[in-house]
Amino acid sequence: MPGARWLLLGSLALVTLVFLAGWARTVRRRRQAVPRPGPRELGVGFVTNFFDTLGIGSFAPTTSAFKLWRIVRDELIPGTLNVGHTPATVTQAFIYIAIVKVEMATLGLLIAAAVLGSWLGAGVVARWPRQTIQIGMGVALLTAASLMLMTQLGLFPGGGEALGLTGARLVVAVAGNFALGALMTLGIGLYAPCMIMISLLGMSPVTAFPIMMGSCAFLMPVGSIQFLRNDRYDLKAALGLTLAGIPAVLLAAYIVKSLPLSAVRWLVIVAVVYTAAAMLRSALRERGTGDVPAVTPA
Repeated sequence: MPGARWLLLGSLALVTLVFLAGWARTVRRRRQAVPRPGPRELGVGFVTNFFDTLGIGSFAPTTSAFKLWRIVRDELIPGTLNVGHTPATVTQAFIYIAIVKVEMATLGLLIAAAVLGSWLGAGVVARWPRQTIQIGMGVALLTAASLMLMTQLGLFPGGGEALGLTGARLVVAVAGNFALGALMTLGIGLYAPCMIMISLLGMSPVTAFPIMMGSCAFLMPVGSIQFLRNDRYDLKAALGLTLAGIPAVLLAAYIVKSLPLSAVRWLVIVAVVYTAAAMLRSALRERGTGDVPAVTPA
């Protein structure tokens, strides 16, 4: 279905242009000089997007770097991740949707589900106070570390040969990607859980690349609108992720293509667990000192 593939890529291009125009508009409204990303912001953007293109994921490593080096305030990390990583993720999606075979109806439905989940999730997360975000991201990072560990130890199925889904399996996949889209806005990456879900449902693991990268490429611009409207992101760090991320994607996809990533994944797991503990510790410390009011249930 080459026509459907080109329609999907054209839609992605349109969504991306709308996102970039919206981002530029919100920056102009600040009426302040645009900050220039420094070596730390650019370095984090390059390294995380380079390994993201090879399948490791960028959200958890970026969160670890932001927290460890105090680049971004905790409450601004979810928005910074979604806004800053969007252009590089879109670049990945164009590459993998164009070259990897996958049934287009399955791909389109899973992407739509993730976008809807992201829109609803971002509307909630963008209004959360600092302490709630710290707790939520701590739990999300521990979940991400667990999924990475499962990947390292080979504890999820190798998958089947199917290029698409029908019937009950398609319904399960749509519901799962909706949930993963909502969780993306909190900072838990979609890649590892999406690959596990696709494998459990009998699809070829290779098809996970256009599905997970296409889902992120569509949902991140949509979810980012909420963070832009509420000014809940760090502009300097987001620009660093964007400006260094795109060349990193092109380098990884077209020149490097593959690396022995096992040792890198172990380092990422350790860093993510440490960051999760730091997030939760900060939330508990602030609750104990009364710096941040506790959230009253609705």
